[in-house]
Amino acid sequence: MAGAPAAMPKPQVPPVMARDATVASRDGHVGRDDRRLTGQSWWPAARRVFTALFLAGVLALVIHHAREVEWSSVLRTLRAYSALLVLGAAALGALSHALYACYDLVGRRQTGHRLPVRESAAVGFVSYAFNINLGSLVGGLAMRFRLYARLGLKADVIAEVLALSVITNWLGYLFIGGLVFAVAPIALPPDWKLDGSGLHDLGLAMLLAAGAYIGLCRFSRRREWMVRGRVLSLPRGRPAALQLALSSANWAVMGGVVWVLLGRQIDYPSVVTVLLIAAVAGVIAHVPAGLGVLEAVFVALLSHRVAPHEVIAALLAYRAIYYLVPLALALPVFFALEAQARKGGALG
Repeated sequence: MAGAPAAMPKPQVPPVMARDATVASRDGHVGRDDRRLTGQSWWPAARRVFTALFLAGVLALVIHHAREVEWSSVLRTLRAYSALLVLGAAALGALSHALYACYDLVGRRQTGHRLPVRESAAVGFVSYAFNINLGSLVGGLAMRFRLYARLGLKADVIAEVLALSVITNWLGYLFIGGLVFAVAPIALPPDWKLDGSGLHDLGLAMLLAAGAYIGLCRFSRRREWMVRGRVLSLPRGRPAALQLALSSANWAVMGGVVWVLLGRQIDYPSVVTVLLIAAVAGVIAHVPAGLGVLEAVFVALLSHRVAPHEVIAALLAYRAIYYLVPLALALPVFFALEAQARKGGALG
């Protein structure tokens, strides 16, 4: 347009200044490049290296023990299981899955969402079945978000239910693990040349951590906490005690499944201890269903007390009872929830 002043040319910012300007934001937070310069980006690379080394170690253990296992003896052990033993293990497995499904009812009470109890528990059951078979990202996270969103819950409510479920699960882990590590530490294989003093101290620390959470819920004046950008409301004393009771019972029953399948040849606390160690190893390895990890840990820690083929047979039966059967049952429940969501119209 005539008479308009000419546009001022944009100043040329030196590349170094431009980069520095993107590093620090107005509120003073350090940007990505600054984190590189200060050495704070080493952890992701170190974690990948550690995970790779851990998986390599597990694979070596699996190959080593697989060569030594008499697979014909494994099949004979499986065929020798009585119907009563299998039914007993299956009943314990069903109880464990039912207890886990109740974790979502804690979130329902805490958030006050209005989904029926039956639907909330069904989501918990389906997500757990997918979680243990396909991994936490598929089952624990994606499946829960999909089903709850389809049933009408908002993202922030779903996130809080999920967070409470995770806390509930590991709270019971800390308590049961603390008890067995501190009171009845496992007898390690003789060639390991280690005693149980380290596990004893770890058990005391785990019990203190579980007690600290209960105390925080009971006495803390601050009731809301920011977790990864989302607000998490701290449960009161009674819901926290319910979290502890549900999860502790679940871990105890889960160990009972393996103990029964091992023919009760090993003391129950030792079986629970090995299961807890295998659970953490599976989380570190990020292997769906802990394939190979569960077997490697059990054989490594118990083969000096029970024949390896009996351990492998018990774990194969455990996988069928605790992993595959619940997954087969969860599939129709999943489709029923999907149908219920469509029936209710456009939800979420």
